[in-house]
Amino acid sequence: MKKLNIKKLKGVLDDACEIPARFELEGVDYHLVDCVNWASEYPYAPHVEVAIAYTDEAFLLHWRVTEDSVRAAAVADNGPVWEDSCVEFFIQPAHDGIYYNIECNCAGTLLIGAGTGRHDRIRATQDILDRVSRWASLGRTAFEERMGTCSWQIAEVIPFSAFFQHEIKTLDGQSLRANFYKCGDKLSRPHFLSWSPISLPKPDFHCPAFFGELCLE
Repeated sequence: MKKLNIKKLKGVLDDACEIPARFELEGVDYHLVDCVNWASEYPYAPHVEVAIAYTDEAFLLHWRVTEDSVRAAAVADNGPVWEDSCVEFFIQPAHDGIYYNIECNCAGTLLIGAGTGRHDRIRATQDILDRVSRWASLGRTAFEERMGTCSWQIAEVIPFSAFFQHEIKTLDGQSLRANFYKCGDKLSRPHFLSWSPISLPKPDFHCPAFFGELCLE
């Protein structure tokens, strides 16, 4: 099982645009999201890396992506962001079988769901989605696919209150199951990458059996 040691940062960070500089200052490591699990049908692999840390109140994520085209057609939160240039963080914040899918396209449009499997997802309300600060290097306006090599970044502050099926007071020292993904279902070159490898016959990110481990300081 893949493992990451997750650094805890002191203080409060509320604005996602501050994350890249803070991570550089703190020496937070970046990790490749490069498992091509279904190479025969979906061989394309854009360059994807993610860094993650946490505070007393939130997870902090910074994604850096370079791909052959880019798309952000979903116009509202909880829309089909997975069809766009999309980065995803799936995590089980407790040991009750419930995991969250936190999916964000390259324009910062967000989807959050919770449940124990693909078919019992409960979507977060807009009030909960609005608690997640997002910074997108390409801006926050929707657009159709743009062809040509493009590098872009997303940063997210995901407060523990966004895990709306739980009441989290602290995650210090805990070990949690999670995975990181990059997809683009409706791009000219669709792809389905993961950090922790997935051994299934067809693309499926809703598979906690293949999650890796996050070891929090």
